Amino acid sequence: MTRMAVITKSFAPDFELCAALNRSVLENSPDAIQHHIIVPLSDLKQFGRLAGPRTHIRCEAEFLPRTWVPVPFTNTRINLGRPFPPVRGWIQQQVVKLAAVAASEDDVALIADSDVEFFRPFTAETFVRDGKVRFFCGPDQIDKRLPRHMIWHRVARALLGLPAAEPPYPDYISTPLAWDPIIVRQMLARITAITGRPWPTAIARQLHFSECVLYGVFVDGVIGAPANSFVSDESLCLVYWKHIPLTPDSAAQFIGGVRPTDIAAVIQSKSRTPSAVREAVFAALRAARNTSQALQGPAKAERR
Repeated sequence: MTRMAVITKSFAPDFELCAALNRSVLENSPDAIQHHIIVPLSDLKQFGRLAGPRTHIRCEAEFLPRTWVPVPFTNTRINLGRPFPPVRGWIQQQVVKLAAVAASEDDVALIADSDVEFFRPFTAETFVRDGKVRFFCGPDQIDKRLPRHMIWHRVARALLGLPAAEPPYPDYISTPLAWDPIIVRQMLARITAITGRPWPTAIARQLHFSECVLYGVFVDGVIGAPANSFVSDESLCLVYWKHIPLTPDSAAQFIGGVRPTDIAAVIQSKSRTPSAVREAVFAALRAARNTSQALQGPAKAERR
């Protein structure tokens, strides 16, 4: 039996979103799938309300080096071994995700942010084929039109000791995103070996970094995706990334874009979409989920 966990890094401002995500995980996945929600120490009590047989609330300090000391009244930490630059909050989040997957004893970890909700059933077999974990890769999607993404690729290659490559680069960013814990452990060990520093320190000193790009570059550029993963350019998720709030009219247009292969949707929290509109979107998606076959296995868009 394939073991799978859903892993979410969250915090107090996203509590309601995370609670909705948690409900959707429990409603749409088998009892064997566990949901691990990782939050700051100060938020443990609030998120403890979600704890249950399949929901585990964990403190982010469990996944951060002990030498990373919190700076009072800020979202940063100081690495006592390398104090500059301070470890910014968004870097901490990515380190926590990487460490949590590396520590996982499951066959596959599904990274899902708080603003994701599932509306169709899924199982571990949705993300694993013949013992190989699904690998999202959109070929030739990243070029000078996405300058930050290009920097993320260059940083990932440097951390992994790979030579520079010319764009266009593949797109490895999606949500929810399946990772193989064994591959993550191999990747982090390589960063430590290449940089001569503990991998959290090597990552924390970067000014620009994406954990999704790092994983993708490692799978493609170091171990070889076709041999170690089954590859797909299908995201399985209906996405709204804009920073403009959805309205009832634009929400209807958004819902109209759902595909038979989608098992989840994300309305980015930074869009500031009103909760009533958001709830209406997911209610409509749940109501319509039986009109198309629920995805129980790999998507048709996969390629070997």
